[in-house]
Amino acid sequence: MQQHTPPPAAVELFDARPFFEKALIFGVQHGILNQARLDAICTEAPKGMVQIARYFGTEFLRPDLEKARDRLVNLVSLSLQSSSQGDLRMAAEILRDHSLLSRSKAGADMLKALIVMPQNTHFGMNERGDFSDRHIAQLDRWSCMGLTEYQTELAQRNQAALTVEAAFLLSDRLGLSADDLQDAEPDAEAVIRTALLAHATACHEMPDWVRFEKMIQSLRKQAIRKSLQLQPILDVPPRFESVLAHTLLSVQDDLPKILDTKIPVRTLFDQLPSFMGRYFWIEDALNEVDHHDRTQSATWQKLTQGHHDDGTVLTLLLCVASSSKPKTVLTEKAAASLIRKIRKQGLSSELATEFIEGHAPLNFQSDFLQLWQDFLVHALPILCSDHDVKLSDAIALLRHECNVK
Repeated sequence: MQQHTPPPAAVELFDARPFFEKALIFGVQHGILNQARLDAICTEAPKGMVQIARYFGTEFLRPDLEKARDRLVNLVSLSLQSSSQGDLRMAAEILRDHSLLSRSKAGADMLKALIVMPQNTHFGMNERGDFSDRHIAQLDRWSCMGLTEYQTELAQRNQAALTVEAAFLLSDRLGLSADDLQDAEPDAEAVIRTALLAHATACHEMPDWVRFEKMIQSLRKQAIRKSLQLQPILDVPPRFESVLAHTLLSVQDDLPKILDTKIPVRTLFDQLPSFMGRYFWIEDALNEVDHHDRTQSATWQKLTQGHHDDGTVLTLLLCVASSSKPKTVLTEKAAASLIRKIRKQGLSSELATEFIEGHAPLNFQSDFLQLWQDFLVHALPILCSDHDVKLSDAIALLRHECNVK
């Protein structure tokens, strides 16, 4: 039985020549480049080498000129290969129709544009503005970059630029200007995540912390009532749809923790390492303090009905310190029960202090703390006395210092 020998595998030769050289030879062999055009290229090349050597260093040193020659060839190759998409005939025609120096400049312009593109999606890690002298050192390193390396870097930076542009668009819709967004230096994806949450809660402005916290609480309430599924933002230009869809998936992954009512909102977003910086809100310390103060004042107002006299405050704090229901007025019977409870279980000064710091208006806190400490100094020995069996001295003290009727 005759055995057939498989045909030898085709061998593809690797051509390591610069693309400029390949296009030049192809142009000569196929009559695209005539002698006059070749003479012009030979005249332009030394000029270009000197210009490049001077730009990056000096034209008076042989090593600089030799490196400039390599840079010139590579920049022209980069421009030709990118413009022709690797088609040698088209590249040769470009060499015929354009000067060598213009192709070198086109290659350099490609790299300069790449250098000033966003490196990643974080505003604080990207430079603003056009190419300048501070970028020359980077251009020096990149001037021998090949097309494949260039295309890989371009694809990464295009994706980052698209994400940044989407963040600008959504931020503008929520009333935050591009300058203010850049000054805040968030991650662009964090801005988009917050915009998606704002969309889900019908919030129409970029939130500060107070509003952001309300957004999360609203989402948690929605989740209690029904199965919550965030929806994409539909009215965006098509080029942003993939960015928003990708970011929406990351928010969906976060939802179990976002909707967990056992995790305080501040703890989750501002203290948990995996969530810190993952979402964005406007830093407005004055508004946060004002909100905190208004919240405290509202709680205090409800308990005291606006009365800040010593008797009202001390009655309230004494109830809190003894772990009793907060009251600002005691009947004599209630006062006696309170004294017995204090003698049996003790009194926690810290509870009263924490209550002041957590609920009293900020501008009154220091006065209330001092009032409480002064009260304890002379009241504790009487309230806890074993000799006052009938509670007469303790009741008299509370009638004098607190509100007992």
